[in-house]
Amino acid sequence: MGPLKGLRVLEIAGIGPAPFAGMMLADMGAEVVRIDRRDNPDLGLPGETAPKFQILNRGRRSLALDLKSPQGRKVVEQLVPKAHALIEGFRPGVMERLGLSPEHCLKLNPKLVFGRMTGFGQTGTAKVGSMAARAGHDINYIAMAGALHGIGPADRAPQPPLNLVGDFGGGGMVLAFGVMAALWEAQRSGKGQVVDAAMVDGAATLMGMMYGLHSGGQWQDAREANALDGGAPWYGTYATKDGKYLAVGAIEGRFYQDLIDKLGLADSGLPDQHDQPRWPELRAALAARIASRNRADWETVFASSDACVTPVLTMAEAPAHPHNVARQTFYTVDGVTQPAPTPRFSRTAPEPVAAPGPIGADGRKVLADWGFSAPAIAALLADGVIGG
Repeated sequence: MGPLKGLRVLEIAGIGPAPFAGMMLADMGAEVVRIDRRDNPDLGLPGETAPKFQILNRGRRSLALDLKSPQGRKVVEQLVPKAHALIEGFRPGVMERLGLSPEHCLKLNPKLVFGRMTGFGQTGTAKVGSMAARAGHDINYIAMAGALHGIGPADRAPQPPLNLVGDFGGGGMVLAFGVMAALWEAQRSGKGQVVDAAMVDGAATLMGMMYGLHSGGQWQDAREANALDGGAPWYGTYATKDGKYLAVGAIEGRFYQDLIDKLGLADSGLPDQHDQPRWPELRAALAARIASRNRADWETVFASSDACVTPVLTMAEAPAHPHNVARQTFYTVDGVTQPAPTPRFSRTAPEPVAAPGPIGADGRKVLADWGFSAPAIAALLADGVIGG
């Protein structure tokens, strides 16, 4: 089941955005095989947790392989001709040093799509100012894209928006999109290619609307100075009486008027919605009113409203909210509550994905399914090339 049923992908295991792309492809029904390191290294994850909690690994089987050995490289060389795509998230040059460069893999399979995920991109390593060879994390990439500077309160330093913008939105999703775009083209040309996905590039793309507004003089290059960055009092969060929060997004005039009406402030002599010099006054009035009642009370008031007001749910609350329950936005696998695959499809709905298993647990079965003989698998096990 799933729209990507029949698609075969090799994922050279890493952390962050590349596994997220692998999860997205597997969620949609692709057969994604994770090639994990035989020595099971510490990949920098925050703490060691049971495999079932590592949601980014869900839906895939794991083959633990010694990629630094000639035999391990040979295994990958035998798998590549049977794959449609390969994705990896190493720094530039690592796959080349392993003897598994895009050029080599494309010789083995001319239709292969070779997806590469980095922070700064594959190109420019020899150019003055290039950062392609440097290490980094989400915070560094969104900083370089101009995204981080605009996030957070005006009177404090820029605040990291979790690692959503670089790793997942500008990274993993862009890689998955790029791989599928290249696969679509390969159907017509019969030729594979390399997909160079960089988190700086992806984060910059996510900022496209803001860059357009800034170029047109409609976006200030400062925090809390614009309509959508917390600067406008009608687009932000407010504390309720019980210490919880409401999210207010009443941008359009009719929605803003509904907000004011439902708050009981229609006849309070408030400043005009777009009277920016008086925004602090308007914000204070909204904050005082919202703080006078509990969050649940306001949820009832705005239940049938277009004022664009919602509760700010915690991670513990979100899966149990009636809307999310009705929509089946979350599900539970092996006792682990997690987001369901998205988007939804009317005809080729994907099945619930399997919980992640231990590294290397599926090695023998994967190799058998991909055409390796029983004696060849036994020899690889005996030589310590594969684990599990």
